[in-house]
Amino acid sequence: MSEPSPARPAVAVIGGGYAGISVAKSLDDVATVVLVEPKDAFVHNVAALRALVDPAWLPRIYLPYGGLLSHGRVVQDRAVKVDAGQVVLASGEELPADYIVLATGSSYPFPAKSDVDRTVDAHEKTLGTHEALSAAARVLLVGAGAVGIELAGEIKAVWPSKQVTLVDVADEVLGGPFRADLKAELRRQLAELGVQVLLGSPLRAAPPTEPGEPRTFTVTTEAGTEVTADIWFRCYGVIPVSDYLAGGLAGARGADGMIEVTPTLQVAGQDRVFALGDVSTADRKVAGAASRQAAIVAGNIRALIEAGPDAAGGVGAGLGKYEPSPPGIVVPIGPEGGSGQRPDSDDLLPPEVVAQVKGRDMMVARFAEMLGVPAGDAAGPAAGGGTGVVAGPAAAGGTGVADEGAPPEE
Repeated sequence: MSEPSPARPAVAVIGGGYAGISVAKSLDDVATVVLVEPKDAFVHNVAALRALVDPAWLPRIYLPYGGLLSHGRVVQDRAVKVDAGQVVLASGEELPADYIVLATGSSYPFPAKSDVDRTVDAHEKTLGTHEALSAAARVLLVGAGAVGIELAGEIKAVWPSKQVTLVDVADEVLGGPFRADLKAELRRQLAELGVQVLLGSPLRAAPPTEPGEPRTFTVTTEAGTEVTADIWFRCYGVIPVSDYLAGGLAGARGADGMIEVTPTLQVAGQDRVFALGDVSTADRKVAGAASRQAAIVAGNIRALIEAGPDAAGGVGAGLGKYEPSPPGIVVPIGPEGGSGQRPDSDDLLPPEVVAQVKGRDMMVARFAEMLGVPAGDAAGPAAGGGTGVVAGPAAAGGTGVADEGAPPEE
């Protein structure tokens, strides 16, 4: 086990999703950063649903970590035990750490998030599911939140004649602290596309097949409406990933798996362990909130490093505080549709603005640049046509208003 240089404190970032890569890159110049992530590539979950209906997007959303850090390193492994000052990996390697950042995010049902670690396996699963979806005439989506709405729009944009049904136990689409006129506008656009929306009544029983499995079935809502489909997808179910906490950190993990944090995003009772994104109690579970939290965490760790070990003071002393922003969201319905709300405006975002900020390019370039992936390697469909599917990271080269509404960050 190698010890870090005394001149550069060691920072272990656990999780290589949106929050993790932002913190790691921000601290690369002042610390010895080790980013721990079981996947072999960063997965741009914002565009995962687009890649399902159009696999030409796959190379654009699986981006290698090789260009992220100039001084630190990325370890493809899984943290199995994390306590203040030490990280133990599944391989048995132990990482000493002066600062620890918990950014492990959450799991969420495929296809909004990948549930496999190797890029080649993830591509294969998406391609197989794409073929099954392509052959299905009727599609059932269980869950009418942002993911269900977005997936319905993606399916209809590629296959307008498919019968798509959204079912949710809630009485309205989208849910959450969002405006009634936004929900009404999203329903209007879904209806215009021919999407059937069944609300306020759960299914009497789950479909008899696995999500993404091609097989015709019929289910019935509690209200008595029968729905026949050839394939279905689960569009709900965020589960924080925090089962690795041990020792003094274990007490900060709530019954729901969330890690309790202070306004400075330090784990409750800790001054050198931070948590952010889906796994923390800080805010709503969207990629944009994670990005804003990452700036706070990186700034606070940098301040503690610059102040020196004897000047850190009490927990949270003199550090920046994260303030949750008012609700804002962008929900694309296909590349050219959708709507959203901004905290600073009484007007809903029109489809053309949604398409400009998210729907058309899904913000791929922003994250490719952060990861040091050349523009040509992440150019995707517009650059060369064809599927563009690559075997893995070496070949490739889960939102501010612009990115809120993505699947929960990872």
